[in-house]
Amino acid sequence: MLPLWVAVAFCFGLAARQLGLPPLVGFLVAGFVLNGLGHRETEGLDAIAHLGVLLLLFSVGLKVRLRNVLRPEVWGTTMVHLALVAGLLLPVLLGLVGIGSSAGLLLAIGLGFSSTVVAAKALDEKRELRAFHGRVAIGVLVIQDLVAVALLTIGGHGTMAWWALALLALPLLRPAFDWLLARTGHDELLLLFGMLLALAAGGLVFEHAGLSPELGALLMGALLANHPRAHELATALWGLKEAFLVAFFLQIGMSGLPDLPTVLAALALVALLPVKAVLFFFLLIAFRLRARTSFLAAVALASYSEFALIVAKVAVDDGLLDAHWLLVLALAVAVSFALAAPLNRAAHLLYQRYESRLCRFETRRRHEDDEPLSVGSAEIVIVGMGRVGTGAYEFLRARGLRVVGLDSDPGKVERHLHQSRRVVYADAEDPGLWHRLNLDGVRAVMLAVPDLEAKVAAVASLRQRGYPGMVCATNVWAEEAEQVLDAGATVTFNYFDQAGVGFAERVLESLEPVAPKVKT
Repeated sequence: MLPLWVAVAFCFGLAARQLGLPPLVGFLVAGFVLNGLGHRETEGLDAIAHLGVLLLLFSVGLKVRLRNVLRPEVWGTTMVHLALVAGLLLPVLLGLVGIGSSAGLLLAIGLGFSSTVVAAKALDEKRELRAFHGRVAIGVLVIQDLVAVALLTIGGHGTMAWWALALLALPLLRPAFDWLLARTGHDELLLLFGMLLALAAGGLVFEHAGLSPELGALLMGALLANHPRAHELATALWGLKEAFLVAFFLQIGMSGLPDLPTVLAALALVALLPVKAVLFFFLLIAFRLRARTSFLAAVALASYSEFALIVAKVAVDDGLLDAHWLLVLALAVAVSFALAAPLNRAAHLLYQRYESRLCRFETRRRHEDDEPLSVGSAEIVIVGMGRVGTGAYEFLRARGLRVVGLDSDPGKVERHLHQSRRVVYADAEDPGLWHRLNLDGVRAVMLAVPDLEAKVAAVASLRQRGYPGMVCATNVWAEEAEQVLDAGATVTFNYFDQAGVGFAERVLESLEPVAPKVKT
């Protein structure tokens, strides 16, 4: 059975890619096809899908900082949005559809939630989880998950264990987790450590406590977000996470084949997605976010959540809701997933097309995170202050040049500031950075980040905004150099090619003091 699922998923995923769509759209179609062939969900598929979701949310947590969740623009937007969506949908469900008040309220709130899996995956693929709009979107999803847990607990469908409050002490274990992560090495132990935290410490422990295992996996990742090796851990888990998530999308598609009334009801729910997105946009604008940030976050949240299916299942089990609503919601969720994928890919192009209209709604006062970023009187900007970036910084500063460094790791920024280097927090993977960065007087931008896509995107964004100066980037492979140069870089530098030269120079410098003197 599993080989057939893999084969069908691969074929439809490949077909979707050839059509310019993300593979997950093909995986959803593959699920419907398998259902049509008589294949149904199994416990094995459910288990694999669950593991994929937990690993995804743990990876998201590695890039989330909890202080971002507690910002007014996050929790305020979430709560007001849920109230507005529930207020709009409840009269329709009670009056036109005839659902009971209890089930109607739960369903109305459930339809206000957005898919954590789809939004996180879309932002991760575009490398925008640490961008400001990505942090806002993930923060909204975290608050929604907390509300979901509260609803199920209040409804008696998520009995919380007596010891669940002890989980509030998890931050006290952060030093122990940091110590373990620092000693796992760079091989399979690192992968196992990530799985242990995501599946056991996060998923299993939270589930036994009567809480959401998905929320537990995300919070466990967030505990390690500031660790220097958090990015390496996320990279180690990437392939496993992607493979397991295929089962999740197959599972949605295999939930059932709809008839015409079910399709029409699902499409009616899908037609409400623009309303959800518009509400998110204007609420974020009200919290003084830029139109660009608000638009990109709203697009990421324009989907229905798996939680709507959980709510419907609870209502069906209690006899409050007819069983066919499960299929309606499953189809609506699946269609919203399929629409969200290409929509997120085109989000930046859509914003560019409608930028002049959207900017009219901006408030005069700007959110502090959306203010333009200044590099002062710097002549050289170095993006990525790791070993290569730090070495370049010291070399240029020693020759009297005015240099500023940019890095996306707050801990690394603090260490550089303590060592009297001028380094500013900024994420090269955030496309909005290059719109906010004031580069007046900057002669060269040096890209010392390891990720190829981040470098290509940064070069393209710099040229798109009209930056005329020199753009330099490091590379490891020849094909990487070609892509960076094609994007508009002036020159690339392969530091492996120069490693031997630097090594020999260091040896010669060490030999000089003990070199034998020549008699004259």
